[in-house]
Amino acid sequence: MNDHGQRGSLAYLTRLVLVATLGGLLFGYDTAVIAGAIGFLQTHFELTAAMKGWAASSALAGCVLGVMLAGPLSDRFGRRSMLILAAIMFLVSAIGTAVPKTLTMFVIFRFIGGVGVGAASMTSPMYIAEISPARIRGRMVSVNQFAIITGMLVVYFVNYFITRYGQAVDQAAGVTVATEGWNVLFGWRWMFGSESLPALVLLILLFFVPESPRWLTEKGYVDKARHILTRVDGPDHAEREMREIQAALAQEPASLRQLLAPGLRVALVIGVVLAVLQQVTGINVFLYYAPEIFKTVAGARADSAMLQTVVIGAVNLGFTVLAIAIVDKVGRKPLMIVGAAGMGVSLAAISIAAWMGQLAAWVLVFILGYIACFAMSVGPVTWVILSEIFPTKIRGRAMGIATFFLWTANFIVSQTFPVMDENPWLIATFHHGFPFFVYAAFCLVLVVFMIYAVPETRGQTLEQIEQRWMRSSAGGKNP
Repeated sequence: MNDHGQRGSLAYLTRLVLVATLGGLLFGYDTAVIAGAIGFLQTHFELTAAMKGWAASSALAGCVLGVMLAGPLSDRFGRRSMLILAAIMFLVSAIGTAVPKTLTMFVIFRFIGGVGVGAASMTSPMYIAEISPARIRGRMVSVNQFAIITGMLVVYFVNYFITRYGQAVDQAAGVTVATEGWNVLFGWRWMFGSESLPALVLLILLFFVPESPRWLTEKGYVDKARHILTRVDGPDHAEREMREIQAALAQEPASLRQLLAPGLRVALVIGVVLAVLQQVTGINVFLYYAPEIFKTVAGARADSAMLQTVVIGAVNLGFTVLAIAIVDKVGRKPLMIVGAAGMGVSLAAISIAAWMGQLAAWVLVFILGYIACFAMSVGPVTWVILSEIFPTKIRGRAMGIATFFLWTANFIVSQTFPVMDENPWLIATFHHGFPFFVYAAFCLVLVVFMIYAVPETRGQTLEQIEQRWMRSSAGGKNP
């Protein structure tokens, strides 16, 4: 292929990936908007610690349902169709959460948005993995994580400016800063409603991208699949990919039961355990509750806490860019091991500092260290591995199982953090440090699991990875 053709194919692939990653951006936007709104919601609806946890985690319950539906639906109707449905749910949720009169109404619309997040969380990386050449697949899938973090950073800025505007309105009206009158009444509504714009953009653009070539091949649309693969990376790549896809589909059974065969069962267990460990190491505590953590342990004002959250988002974004640059060079395992170890050290430092009563001075430094380690490893690389290790014919359903456990773990962590953090006995004993000690212990578990259980997949096509599991299944032993 000539240089012009290579540039053209890369531009085409980039356009498809960017549209798909808008699903990731909405994923990040929808999940992180609660960070700025939860304090005002707690005041507005007079929430207890348990109700506060439910308000924050209700979307995650929707995520669990979303991944349950997205797997079989994406296998039957296509990856793009599932993303269109997710975009509709994002839009409905954005409007609905901006106008509720009761907590119940708010929770219902957050749940709907969560269904969209759950669907996008597995469908976007799966679509990208199935359309990208093996040599750059890790970077392309990691772009989805970049989009997730970008969505979080954007909404952190939105939350910050809305909070500042509300405080200016209160000051002009003679309302005390402690009361946060405008933000309690209206600010959080604008935070949620702002999501409607990117949701509408995603919905429109999805009608201009093709379906996954691997899904098209499975359904018998071979010519369409070959045409897309040719535009992605030229005719040689298309023919090679089509041969491998068709050979893999010919050997794959249609039943999900095959995942319980010896070799493929190992792939399923690896996917589920990685998904759970990504969450129980505590990342979403910082992404959902960061402003409340800063206000509680550092005495920060609402606008200062929001600004510190923006810093967290910026570090998250910067180190995600680093992960994208090196994931296909360094490999999946080394990044995961080093990153998880760094996360554990940072969390242990937060826990010790809290126990010693020094958290206020060091909280931002330790949290930034934790976020940096997560962003360059466990955040994006977990999604890369999950998008790679399952057979084509049942990839949607298998990813659905793993992502179901991911969001279930996320829900449990997000629901229990406020209860642990506001428990009088734990506060008296650990000074807000107990939850971080628990998350640090799980980081150690992740390091050990990566060393002994997870194979390296760098540089391999999806079909080569699949054949390794199939050979292992036939031989009855792990790869």
